[in-house]
Amino acid sequence: MAEKIHIDWQTMRRIAGPFPREAFQFVRDGLAHAVELTHGEGQAGDDTDESKHVSGQQLCIGLRDYAIEKYGRLARTVLDHWGLRATEDFGRIVFAMVEVGLMRKTEEDSLEDFSGVYDFDEAFDPAQMA
Repeated sequence: MAEKIHIDWQTMRRIAGPFPREAFQFVRDGLAHAVELTHGEGQAGDDTDESKHVSGQQLCIGLRDYAIEKYGRLARTVLDHWGLRATEDFGRIVFAMVEVGLMRKTEEDSLEDFSGVYDFDEAFDPAQMA
């Protein structure tokens, strides 16, 4: 039987901001997608495999791709509904999850890595999506 992980939502929301659980889950699920984009298909690894590390910028790009893959032209609308309006929001969620032990970071990782990676209006412009 798998061990149930206790998630400290109160602490994460205090650190990151009042994002709903879906936003945290999206970032966590999108991490695997970002790892595959960066390191190749089938390379998702696990939380303890440092060779599968992605930078804040790589994670943001992976989350953009994941949102479009999952929600298509509604990606921007879904993210906006969750209060995710800039790449810095992804960073706040990541660092909150690091704080409670759901994600890991390296010594080189910082919140600034998520700053201004792309503009949401441009990145999620439905006219630019195939």
